[in-house]
Amino acid sequence: MPQQNRSQHTPAIPGFAYHRIPAAHDGTTLNVAVGGTGTGSPVVLLHGFPQTHLMWRHVAADLAAHHTVICPDLRGYGASDKPAEAADGATYAKRTMAADIVAVARALGHDRFALAGHDRGALVAFRAGLDHPDAVTHLAALDVLPTLDMWEAMHGTTAAVGFHLYLMAQPPGLPERMIAAAPDDFFGHFLDLWGTDPAAIPAAVRAAYLDACRAAVPSIVADYRASAGIDVAHDRADREAGHRLRMPVAVLQQDWGAALGFDAEALWRAWAPDLHHETVAYGHFMAEEAPADVAKALRALLDRPS
Repeated sequence: MPQQNRSQHTPAIPGFAYHRIPAAHDGTTLNVAVGGTGTGSPVVLLHGFPQTHLMWRHVAADLAAHHTVICPDLRGYGASDKPAEAADGATYAKRTMAADIVAVARALGHDRFALAGHDRGALVAFRAGLDHPDAVTHLAALDVLPTLDMWEAMHGTTAAVGFHLYLMAQPPGLPERMIAAAPDDFFGHFLDLWGTDPAAIPAAVRAAYLDACRAAVPSIVADYRASAGIDVAHDRADREAGHRLRMPVAVLQQDWGAALGFDAEALWRAWAPDLHHETVAYGHFMAEEAPADVAKALRALLDRPS
């Protein structure tokens, strides 16, 4: 597979090789960092918003001592392809993005793998666990609720924290123009608001995040728009059919339920019978703020029989 030539000024995960890997039937290719032992069981790490695969740099280095670690940029993000949004929303449906990840893992020789995601990446991991249960051995989700539960939990003035969800759910045109008018202010707002340790995201990494987001406004909006439409439909169909995550699941999240009035563990347990749920004290960007704790939690998950 092709290996990328990266500028010495482009932040990267030290010791990881970078590849362009075909993802799905629509010709999309993903930017993928791969590192580790080459013989250890594979672990795929999916980033959140407004980040790229770089958010996993510390955790990936930790896990690479005993595992093959795969860190892609999701379609529409980072250096991955950004196909135009289809009218039906399927281009950035989590079902499509999950299929990307399964295709990338298989291209690297892995039919079965553990999967961990943060924020948007956790929604992709959730969908992969439902759609591809024979491929996903273990699943971890960091600081998110499943899409359907998230929309049902948001209500009243407390939902103002999720204003961006409503903005980017609007029909094509207005949200893209509004965000493109001040992209650094918009994306930087979340980097500043959601973290508790400013030092966790160094200036060079922050700049890389903002550069990547600035170049991806339409695809990021399309990702969020899908979460208010086609993703809800897919989740609802699975819930009504009684589909559940069959693999061991670990969830780390802040206590959003205390502010928004829901029981996060109960919502997750309805989807994941084999669940370890942990409420944490650090901020949303936990893989950067508390990487040792996150890596420890992932190692504990991987030790559970699948």
